[in-house]
Amino acid sequence: MSFFRNTIWFVKGMKEYTKGGYASASKNFRAGDLAVDVTGRSFMITGANSGLGKATAMALAQRGGTVHIVCRNKERGEEARTEITETTGNQNVFLHELDTSKPADIYAFVKTFEASGNALHVLINNAGCMINTRSVTDDGLEKNFATNTLGTHVLTTALIPLLSKATDPRVIIVSSGGMLTKSLDVEDLQFERMQPFDGTSAYAQNKRQQIVMTEQYAKKFPDIHFSSMHPGWADTPAVQTSMPGFYEKMKTRLRTVEEGADTIVWLAASPAGKTHKSGLFFQDRHPTSTHLPLSFTKSRPEQDQQLMDKLDEMAARFRQ
Repeated sequence: MSFFRNTIWFVKGMKEYTKGGYASASKNFRAGDLAVDVTGRSFMITGANSGLGKATAMALAQRGGTVHIVCRNKERGEEARTEITETTGNQNVFLHELDTSKPADIYAFVKTFEASGNALHVLINNAGCMINTRSVTDDGLEKNFATNTLGTHVLTTALIPLLSKATDPRVIIVSSGGMLTKSLDVEDLQFERMQPFDGTSAYAQNKRQQIVMTEQYAKKFPDIHFSSMHPGWADTPAVQTSMPGFYEKMKTRLRTVEEGADTIVWLAASPAGKTHKSGLFFQDRHPTSTHLPLSFTKSRPEQDQQLMDKLDEMAARFRQ
Protein backbone atom coordinates (compact mmCIF):
# COMPACT_ATOMS: atom_id res chain seq x y z
CA MET A 1 0.00 0.00 0.00
CA SER A 2 2.85 2.39 0.80
CA PHE A 3 4.39 1.74 -2.63
CA PHE A 4 1.00 2.32 -4.28
CA ARG A 5 0.45 5.60 -2.47
CA ASN A 6 3.95 6.87 -3.22
CA THR A 7 3.66 5.95 -6.89
CA ILE A 8 0.28 7.61 -7.35
CA TRP A 9 1.45 10.64 -5.41
CA PHE A 10 4.60 11.06 -7.52
CA VAL A 11 2.66 10.79 -10.77
CA LYS A 12 0.21 13.39 -9.44
CA GLY A 13 3.11 15.58 -8.37
CA MET A 14 4.82 15.52 -11.74
CA LYS A 15 1.58 16.71 -13.30
CA GLU A 16 0.42 19.22 -10.69
CA TYR A 17 3.18 20.22 -8.25
CA THR A 18 5.89 21.38 -10.68
CA LYS A 19 6.26 24.78 -12.34
CA GLY A 20 4.44 23.28 -15.30
CA GLY A 21 1.56 22.38 -13.00
CA TYR A 22 1.47 25.93 -11.71
CA ALA A 23 1.51 27.35 -15.26
CA SER A 24 -1.45 25.16 -16.15
CA ALA A 25 -3.44 25.94 -12.99
CA SER A 26 -2.75 29.68 -13.14
CA LYS A 27 -4.57 29.93 -16.46
CA ASN A 28 -7.76 29.68 -14.43
CA PHE A 29 -6.78 32.30 -11.82
CA ARG A 30 -8.89 35.45 -11.71
CA ALA A 31 -6.50 38.36 -12.22
CA GLY A 32 -8.36 40.64 -9.84
CA ASP A 33 -8.26 38.29 -6.86
CA LEU A 34 -4.97 39.70 -5.59
CA ALA A 35 -5.47 43.27 -6.75
CA VAL A 36 -6.15 44.15 -3.14
CA ASP A 37 -5.05 46.78 -0.64
CA VAL A 38 -4.68 45.28 2.84
CA THR A 39 -3.63 48.49 4.59
CA GLY A 40 -4.81 48.31 8.18
CA ARG A 41 -4.69 44.54 8.36
CA SER A 42 -2.05 42.74 10.40
CA PHE A 43 -0.38 39.49 9.34
CA MET A 44 1.90 37.16 11.31
CA ILE A 45 4.10 34.76 9.34
CA THR A 46 6.32 32.16 10.95
CA GLY A 47 9.49 30.99 9.26
CA ALA A 48 9.62 34.19 7.22
CA ASN A 49 13.35 34.79 6.84
CA SER A 50 13.55 32.82 3.59
CA GLY A 51 11.64 30.73 1.07
CA LEU A 52 7.86 30.69 1.06
CA GLY A 53 7.57 32.70 4.26
CA LYS A 54 9.66 35.59 3.00
CA ALA A 55 7.90 35.57 -0.38
CA THR A 56 4.56 35.72 1.43
CA ALA A 57 5.72 38.55 3.68
CA MET A 58 6.99 40.46 0.65
CA ALA A 59 3.69 40.09 -1.19
CA LEU A 60 1.60 41.21 1.79
CA ALA A 61 3.90 44.15 2.51
CA GLN A 62 3.61 45.21 -1.14
CA ARG A 63 -0.15 45.33 -0.66
CA GLY A 64 0.10 47.60 2.38
CA GLY A 65 -0.26 45.09 5.20
CA THR A 66 1.35 45.34 8.60
CA VAL A 67 3.60 42.30 8.62
CA HIS A 68 5.04 40.52 11.65
CA ILE A 69 7.74 38.07 10.63
CA VAL A 70 8.54 35.42 13.22
CA CYS A 71 12.00 33.90 12.83
CA ARG A 72 14.21 31.59 14.85
CA ASN A 73 17.44 33.32 13.80
CA LYS A 74 17.49 37.03 14.62
CA GLU A 75 20.30 37.92 12.22
CA ARG A 76 18.71 36.23 9.21
CA GLY A 77 15.34 37.61 10.25
CA GLU A 78 16.70 41.15 10.32
CA GLU A 79 18.20 40.66 6.86
CA ALA A 80 14.80 39.56 5.58
CA ARG A 81 12.99 42.45 7.29
CA THR A 82 15.42 44.96 5.77
CA GLU A 83 15.02 43.45 2.31
CA ILE A 84 11.23 43.52 2.56
CA THR A 85 11.06 47.13 3.74
CA GLU A 86 13.57 48.35 1.17
CA THR A 87 11.87 46.48 -1.69
CA THR A 88 8.29 47.44 -0.83
CA GLY A 89 8.77 50.79 0.88
CA ASN A 90 6.50 49.50 3.65
CA GLN A 91 7.96 50.35 7.05
CA ASN A 92 5.32 48.39 8.95
CA VAL A 93 7.34 45.18 8.91
CA PHE A 94 8.38 43.92 12.33
CA LEU A 95 10.72 41.12 13.39
CA HIS A 96 10.04 38.77 16.28
CA GLU A 97 12.61 36.20 17.37
CA LEU A 98 11.03 32.85 18.30
CA ASP A 99 11.91 29.17 18.05
CA THR A 100 8.56 27.50 17.36
CA SER A 101 9.87 24.15 18.59
CA LYS A 102 9.77 25.53 22.16
CA PRO A 103 6.19 25.65 23.50
CA ALA A 104 6.98 27.67 26.63
CA ASP A 105 8.68 30.32 24.50
CA ILE A 106 5.64 30.45 22.22
CA TYR A 107 3.33 31.12 25.17
CA ALA A 108 5.67 33.84 26.44
CA PHE A 109 5.85 35.39 22.96
CA VAL A 110 2.05 35.49 22.60
CA LYS A 111 1.69 37.10 26.02
CA THR A 112 4.19 39.82 25.06
CA PHE A 113 2.60 40.33 21.64
CA GLU A 114 -0.85 40.76 23.15
CA ALA A 115 0.43 43.10 25.87
CA SER A 116 2.01 45.36 23.25
CA GLY A 117 -1.44 46.22 21.92
CA ASN A 118 -0.85 44.68 18.49
CA ALA A 119 -3.85 43.62 16.46
CA LEU A 120 -3.79 40.41 14.44
CA HIS A 121 -6.06 39.58 11.53
CA VAL A 122 -4.21 36.71 9.86
CA LEU A 123 -1.87 34.02 11.21
CA ILE A 124 0.21 32.08 8.69
CA ASN A 125 1.83 28.97 10.15
CA ASN A 126 4.68 28.46 7.71
CA ALA A 127 7.63 27.49 9.92
CA GLY A 128 8.61 23.88 9.52
CA CYS A 129 11.52 21.49 9.43
CA MET A 130 12.55 18.12 8.08
CA ILE A 131 15.31 16.69 10.24
CA ASN A 132 16.58 13.40 8.88
CA THR A 133 17.97 11.94 12.09
CA ARG A 134 15.78 11.53 15.16
CA SER A 135 16.71 14.08 17.80
CA VAL A 136 14.90 15.74 20.68
CA THR A 137 14.69 19.26 22.01
CA ASP A 138 15.65 20.30 25.53
CA ASP A 139 11.99 19.72 26.39
CA GLY A 140 12.28 16.09 25.32
CA LEU A 141 10.20 16.57 22.17
CA GLU A 142 11.14 15.04 18.82
CA LYS A 143 12.22 18.04 16.76
CA ASN A 144 10.07 17.56 13.66
CA PHE A 145 6.96 17.03 15.76
CA ALA A 146 7.84 19.90 18.09
CA THR A 147 8.08 22.40 15.22
CA ASN A 148 5.62 21.15 12.63
CA THR A 149 2.79 19.91 14.82
CA LEU A 150 2.94 20.92 18.47
CA GLY A 151 4.44 24.35 17.78
CA THR A 152 1.75 25.08 15.22
CA HIS A 153 -0.93 23.97 17.67
CA VAL A 154 0.40 26.02 20.57
CA LEU A 155 0.81 29.22 18.54
CA THR A 156 -2.58 28.89 16.86
CA THR A 157 -4.58 28.14 19.98
CA ALA A 158 -2.73 30.75 22.06
CA LEU A 159 -3.58 33.44 19.49
CA ILE A 160 -7.28 32.53 19.21
CA PRO A 161 -8.40 35.23 21.71
CA LEU A 162 -6.52 37.95 19.83
CA LEU A 163 -7.68 36.75 16.41
CA SER A 164 -11.26 36.62 17.68
CA LYS A 165 -11.18 40.39 18.26
CA ALA A 166 -10.33 41.10 14.62
CA THR A 167 -12.54 41.64 11.61
CA ASP A 168 -12.35 38.78 9.12
CA PRO A 169 -9.76 36.72 11.05
CA ARG A 170 -7.99 33.94 9.17
CA VAL A 171 -5.47 31.19 9.90
CA ILE A 172 -3.49 29.45 7.17
CA ILE A 173 -1.37 26.36 7.78
CA VAL A 174 1.25 25.59 5.13
CA SER A 175 1.07 21.83 4.82
CA SER A 176 2.38 19.59 2.05
CA GLY A 177 1.04 17.24 -0.58
CA GLY A 178 3.40 14.67 0.90
CA MET A 179 0.77 14.08 3.58
CA LEU A 180 -1.30 12.27 0.94
CA THR A 181 0.99 9.26 1.37
CA LYS A 182 0.15 8.94 5.07
CA SER A 183 -2.80 8.04 7.23
CA LEU A 184 -3.04 9.66 10.64
CA ASP A 185 -1.00 7.95 13.35
CA VAL A 186 -1.94 9.04 16.87
CA GLU A 187 -0.07 6.24 18.64
CA ASP A 188 3.51 7.32 17.85
CA LEU A 189 3.47 11.10 17.64
CA GLN A 190 7.17 11.42 18.40
CA PHE A 191 8.33 8.55 16.19
CA GLU A 192 9.81 6.50 19.00
CA ARG A 193 8.75 3.31 17.21
CA MET A 194 9.91 4.34 13.73
CA GLN A 195 12.78 1.99 12.90
CA PRO A 196 14.77 3.09 11.08
CA PHE A 197 13.89 6.74 11.49
CA ASP A 198 12.96 8.47 8.23
CA GLY A 199 12.77 12.26 8.24
CA THR A 200 10.73 12.42 5.04
CA SER A 201 8.15 10.02 6.44
CA ALA A 202 8.04 11.88 9.76
CA TYR A 203 7.52 15.16 7.93
CA ALA A 204 4.67 13.69 5.85
CA GLN A 205 3.00 12.43 9.03
CA ASN A 206 3.31 15.89 10.61
CA LYS A 207 1.71 17.39 7.53
CA ARG A 208 -1.17 14.89 7.74
CA GLN A 209 -1.61 15.97 11.36
CA GLN A 210 -1.80 19.59 10.24
CA ILE A 211 -4.66 18.74 7.88
CA VAL A 212 -6.63 17.18 10.72
CA MET A 213 -5.79 20.10 13.00
CA THR A 214 -7.11 22.58 10.44
CA GLU A 215 -10.36 20.67 10.10
CA GLN A 216 -10.80 20.45 13.86
CA TYR A 217 -10.01 24.14 14.44
CA ALA A 218 -12.65 25.07 11.88
CA LYS A 219 -15.26 23.16 13.88
CA LYS A 220 -14.15 24.48 17.26
CA PHE A 221 -13.66 28.14 16.31
CA PRO A 222 -16.38 28.97 13.75
CA ASP A 223 -15.76 32.72 13.88
CA ILE A 224 -12.27 32.29 12.41
CA HIS A 225 -11.62 31.07 8.86
CA PHE A 226 -9.09 28.23 8.73
CA SER A 227 -7.34 26.82 5.67
CA SER A 228 -4.45 24.51 4.95
CA MET A 229 -2.59 24.43 1.66
CA HIS A 230 0.04 22.73 -0.46
CA PRO A 231 2.53 25.09 -2.16
CA GLY A 232 3.65 22.55 -4.74
CA TRP A 233 7.28 21.61 -5.22
CA ALA A 234 9.07 24.94 -4.84
CA ASP A 235 12.74 25.87 -5.03
CA THR A 236 13.33 26.83 -1.40
CA PRO A 237 16.40 26.63 0.84
CA ALA A 238 14.58 24.02 2.92
CA VAL A 239 14.13 21.72 -0.07
CA GLN A 240 17.76 22.17 -1.09
CA THR A 241 19.11 21.26 2.36
CA SER A 242 16.57 18.68 3.60
CA MET A 243 16.01 16.85 0.31
CA PRO A 244 19.24 17.26 -1.70
CA GLY A 245 18.67 14.16 -3.85
CA PHE A 246 15.15 15.26 -4.78
CA TYR A 247 16.38 18.79 -5.44
CA GLU A 248 19.13 17.69 -7.82
CA LYS A 249 16.74 15.53 -9.83
CA MET A 250 13.91 18.05 -9.91
CA LYS A 251 15.54 21.50 -9.76
CA THR A 252 14.69 22.39 -13.36
CA ARG A 253 11.01 21.62 -12.69
CA LEU A 254 10.57 23.29 -9.32
CA ARG A 255 8.31 26.28 -8.85
CA THR A 256 9.69 29.66 -7.85
CA VAL A 257 9.06 30.70 -4.25
CA GLU A 258 6.59 33.29 -5.52
CA GLU A 259 4.61 30.60 -7.33
CA GLY A 260 4.70 28.40 -4.24
CA ALA A 261 3.54 31.27 -2.04
CA ASP A 262 0.73 32.40 -4.37
CA THR A 263 -2.04 30.41 -2.69
CA ILE A 264 -0.84 31.42 0.77
CA VAL A 265 -1.14 35.08 -0.21
CA TRP A 266 -4.50 34.43 -1.89
CA LEU A 267 -5.90 32.75 1.22
CA ALA A 268 -4.52 35.49 3.46
CA ALA A 269 -5.48 38.60 1.50
CA SER A 270 -8.09 37.97 -1.17
CA PRO A 271 -11.84 38.18 -0.51
CA ALA A 272 -12.07 35.16 -2.82
CA GLY A 273 -10.12 33.07 -0.33
CA LYS A 274 -12.95 33.49 2.16
CA THR A 275 -15.71 32.32 -0.18
CA HIS A 276 -14.98 28.66 0.56
CA LYS A 277 -15.99 27.09 3.84
CA SER A 278 -13.53 26.93 6.71
CA GLY A 279 -11.28 23.91 7.19
CA LEU A 280 -10.46 23.04 3.59
CA PHE A 281 -7.15 22.07 1.97
CA PHE A 282 -6.07 24.16 -1.03
CA GLN A 283 -3.78 23.78 -4.00
CA ASP A 284 -3.35 26.54 -6.58
CA ARG A 285 -6.29 28.59 -5.25
CA HIS A 286 -8.74 25.69 -5.29
CA PRO A 287 -9.88 23.32 -2.54
CA THR A 288 -8.73 19.79 -3.22
CA SER A 289 -9.05 16.34 -1.70
CA THR A 290 -6.99 15.40 1.33
CA HIS A 291 -6.81 11.77 0.20
CA LEU A 292 -5.60 9.91 -2.87
CA PRO A 293 -8.05 7.50 -4.58
CA LEU A 294 -8.14 4.01 -3.05
CA SER A 295 -5.41 4.95 -0.56
CA PHE A 296 -7.30 4.11 2.66
CA THR A 297 -5.81 7.08 4.52
CA LYS A 298 -9.01 8.44 6.05
CA SER A 299 -9.02 8.55 9.83
CA ARG A 300 -11.97 8.00 12.11
CA PRO A 301 -13.52 10.93 14.02
CA GLU A 302 -12.35 9.46 17.31
CA GLN A 303 -8.76 9.36 16.01
CA ASP A 304 -8.96 13.01 14.99
CA GLN A 305 -10.23 13.93 18.43
CA GLN A 306 -7.55 11.81 20.06
CA LEU A 307 -4.89 13.82 18.22
CA MET A 308 -6.33 17.10 19.44
CA ASP A 309 -6.65 15.83 23.00
CA LYS A 310 -3.03 14.68 23.04
CA LEU A 311 -1.83 18.01 21.66
CA ASP A 312 -3.81 19.88 24.30
CA GLU A 313 -2.36 17.67 27.03
CA MET A 314 1.20 18.24 25.81
CA ALA A 315 0.66 21.97 25.41
CA ALA A 316 -0.72 22.31 28.94
CA ARG A 317 2.64 21.19 30.35
CA PHE A 318 4.25 24.35 29.02
CA ARG A 319 1.53 26.93 29.64
CA GLN A 320 2.64 29.58 32.09
